Amino acid sequence: MIDSGSIKKTFLDELKAAASLSELQQVRIKYIGKKGLLTAQLKSLSAMPAEEKRSFGKAVNELKGLVESELASKESALGNADLKKRLESEAIDVTLQGKYTPVGREHPINKVLREIEDIFVAMGFGIEDGPQVELDYYNFEALNMPRDHPARDMQDTFYITDDVILRTHTSPVQIRVMEKKKPPMRFIAPGKVYRCDADISHTPMFHQVEGLMVDADISFSGLKGVLETFIHRMFSPETPVRFRPSFFPFTEPSAEVDIGCIFCKGMGCKVCKGTGWLEILGAGMVNPRVFEMVGYNPEIYTGFAFGMGVERITMLKYGIDDIRLFFENDIRFLRQF
Repeated sequence: MIDSGSIKKTFLDELKAAASLSELQQVRIKYIGKKGLLTAQLKSLSAMPAEEKRSFGKAVNELKGLVESELASKESALGNADLKKRLESEAIDVTLQGKYTPVGREHPINKVLREIEDIFVAMGFGIEDGPQVELDYYNFEALNMPRDHPARDMQDTFYITDDVILRTHTSPVQIRVMEKKKPPMRFIAPGKVYRCDADISHTPMFHQVEGLMVDADISFSGLKGVLETFIHRMFSPETPVRFRPSFFPFTEPSAEVDIGCIFCKGMGCKVCKGTGWLEILGAGMVNPRVFEMVGYNPEIYTGFAFGMGVERITMLKYGIDDIRLFFENDIRFLRQF
């Protein structure tokens, strides 16, 4: 028979001596672990005579129940004591002054980009997107700039292979959309573009927003109305606007769009080079050759396109004189917006 009294006394003495959870675990393993004393006693039941099993099993189970109960009680007490000790040692003085964490601000380029999008969406334009790593075909050839075209020199870019480049404008988005959809359509294509420029007014990466509107009765006067509405909402209703004849391979006729100098109010200064005007974007009627490349009949459809640099508009809107400030991550600069 099992000596319950002796085992109970030894267990209680060892339980009382356990001063930590790790020591308590050792006591638990000794008595009710897989190879523990009471576990072994229960396993021996199968080899005992039938008349002894009942009384022996009852005694072992009662002792096991006592051991489990006492272990649980001691574990709770040790856990509470350990928690109290940690709370006392790790206490935080909530009366101390907290550390100041500066609040972030939206980057001025993102701020103006969202504003541009909101203005055109309010005029019924959708928003389309396309890849920044582009095929030469979509970036140049489909826009009426074959490989030997001199206009490519104005958009010197980064070549990955002879046929794969970093896009120089978001106009490829217009080609991709026209290949998939039929007129009428009206959308803008905002995104990052890349050119080999780097000075106070150019960076190798910058942001553009280009727009396209195609239908059976699109006219230059419609283009003029859309762009004047955009400029007056972006700057002010009093901002003067003018259109100058220009050249782009993918539009004909083409125009540069100027606004009255926001620095000198048209009086002439070093920023506008004494002219009183600042170039803000380029635009024109879509060249029939571009329509032919996407399978549109230029005898039926007409359209206009325009493109603007977001950094340039941001510089004009906030009076910033160096484009590199946008990318230097100087918190003193960004905090102003």
